[in-house]
Amino acid sequence: MRTLSTRACVLTLVLAAFGTPLSVFAQAVRAGEGITLAAQQAPPAGTQVRRLSADEAVRLAAENNLGIQIARYDPQIEDTSIVQARAGWTPSFVTSVQQNSQVQAPNSFLSGAQNRLESDQFANSTDLQQVLPWGGSYAIGWDTSRSTSNSSINSFNPQVRSGLGLNYTQPLLRNFKIDNIRQQIQVGLKNRDIADIGLRQTVAATGRTVRNAYWNLAFAIASLEVQRQSLALAEESLRNTRARVEIGTTPPIDIVEAEAEVAQRQESVILAEAQISTAEDTLRALVYNPSMPDFWTIKIEPSDLPPFQPTAVDAEGAVRSALDRRTDLQQARKSLEANDVSIQFLRNQTLPGVDARFDYGLSGLGGTQFTRAPGIGLIPGEITGETRRSFGSVLGDLVTNDFPTWTASINISYPLGTSQQQANLARARLQHSRTQTQIRNQELQVALQVREAARQVSTNQQRVQTTRSSREFAERRLDAEQRKFAAGTSTSFFVFQAQRDLALARNNELRAILDYNQSRVDLETVQDVPLR
Repeated sequence: MRTLSTRACVLTLVLAAFGTPLSVFAQAVRAGEGITLAAQQAPPAGTQVRRLSADEAVRLAAENNLGIQIARYDPQIEDTSIVQARAGWTPSFVTSVQQNSQVQAPNSFLSGAQNRLESDQFANSTDLQQVLPWGGSYAIGWDTSRSTSNSSINSFNPQVRSGLGLNYTQPLLRNFKIDNIRQQIQVGLKNRDIADIGLRQTVAATGRTVRNAYWNLAFAIASLEVQRQSLALAEESLRNTRARVEIGTTPPIDIVEAEAEVAQRQESVILAEAQISTAEDTLRALVYNPSMPDFWTIKIEPSDLPPFQPTAVDAEGAVRSALDRRTDLQQARKSLEANDVSIQFLRNQTLPGVDARFDYGLSGLGGTQFTRAPGIGLIPGEITGETRRSFGSVLGDLVTNDFPTWTASINISYPLGTSQQQANLARARLQHSRTQTQIRNQELQVALQVREAARQVSTNQQRVQTTRSSREFAERRLDAEQRKFAAGTSTSFFVFQAQRDLALARNNELRAILDYNQSRVDLETVQDVPLR
């Protein structure tokens, strides 16, 4: 009895919230079969029931919804693109070690060997290169080598050599204000903003979907109660008809009609219960994590009912708000800004290539140097002594800048005729104009969508009033038909027809209230994101 009383209280609150008269509900509660059907609908023992408010459902979706989790990866992916572009400014360190050995047949007396010309060389080089954020680039290289040979004409054997080189190149026109790396970074930053906007769009659109799914579940539950009321009325009529047949005031054929009506309304109850399960699964998939162990078994019970609070709609204000806040417009504008960066880069690429270059080098030489007597012509004299210069002395030549070499140059390049960069610039400008036109068209479509959403709110608000009046008239008509039937001036057919009309009117009122709340959600959402 406690379970039935609690059930009756909850059902009373539901019907009161939707404006359903409690007198009709009381008839359903008094009907024994109706109470039994309601009791059978209780969740199985051990089933977890989770009461959710609409706001709590949206919060859970923000944490668990897989679509939102997928969208959160997009900004991170764009971050890696920016890091990848910035890697173009990372210094590059290169080193190599080489060992070379060569044996040749002498082909001239100048080879300095009679039978075999043998030479061995060990070399090492180290380079550091980097492109700088302002477009310039430098390269620093240090190399060393040690070589030996059996040639008698060599002045050093073994010979130790070392060199240090510095190069700096600075573009003066093309690639001065912007180059490929800076263009990629700026476009990457715009794409990062677009990804952030896309994430906000996904969150807002999911919030709308969750609220609509929540109200659909609440409607399905309320609709089930309406169908149960209708079934209870049919069952009450069936019992009354049987009683009349027993006392002989009604022909037995009326029992068949009453039983058929009960069967039809039992089918409506079954369909309404299936609708609840479908709506519950839809909401479940939106707000809960599928990895939960009780994901498919948890019972969702809405704690909020679709409210009806008439509001004044400011369509023009909503349009202005949408033009400022709509994520698709913001994404289009960011894309236009990225196109501007590309145009700036391509315009720069059409300039002549004027690069200032400066090269500076140092060298040092050492090893075992031979001292020779005066020779004859190209033939060196006999070795009379030798002097040793260590590798440290060679490095000292570099430090003291004994043997410098430098070069300063200006390199100029300019294509003759139409270049590929000029064609790309023309194409980018056309795309820029096209995008601007698309944004204007998009703004027009946004205004149309917002105005339509505002119109739907006003329309559904009026629908609630009219469906509420229709439900009240249907209640009065059923009451009148029941009185006439009791007085013997009407038939069960007209009573059943009035009952069906009342059930339809109640469902229409529920649907109108649901549509009104969903249209309000749409009006709020359409100012932030497009409705899909």
